[in-house]
Amino acid sequence: MKKYGSAKWQGGIKDGQGSISAESGVLKDAPYGFKARFEGGPGTNPEELIGAAHAGCFSMALSLILGEAGMVAQSIATKATVTLDKDGAGFTITAVHLDVTVRVPGADQAAVEQCLQGAKAGCPVSKLLKAEITMDAKVET
Repeated sequence: MKKYGSAKWQGGIKDGQGSISAESGVLKDAPYGFKARFEGGPGTNPEELIGAAHAGCFSMALSLILGEAGMVAQSIATKATVTLDKDGAGFTITAVHLDVTVRVPGADQAAVEQCLQGAKAGCPVSKLLKAEITMDAKVET
């Protein structure tokens, strides 16, 4: 399977503007730029998109791993906070922190926690990132 995203950019780094699109059309010419990335301005940025992708991937992986262990989550809510740090003359994504709340009625807490660790290590986006990945999880049974 192959999926794609695309970006367009015009102008300099600080005064330029760009747009990001996704194959599915869910993002179509969504604006992004320096102000959105570094100054809290309007538009999206790569780090927020990576966070959304990681949260979505992790949640699906957790659902799969829970299912393989004979459990079904009533709900999984994941927030991925991506850290971008200055690295010499450039920047590096150094960390992603996952905040997860999973509700699995009647489940054994230790079994759910084992599934959480498996999803954290095994989701395809986690495997892609070189950043440190940490997690706080709340399990509701």
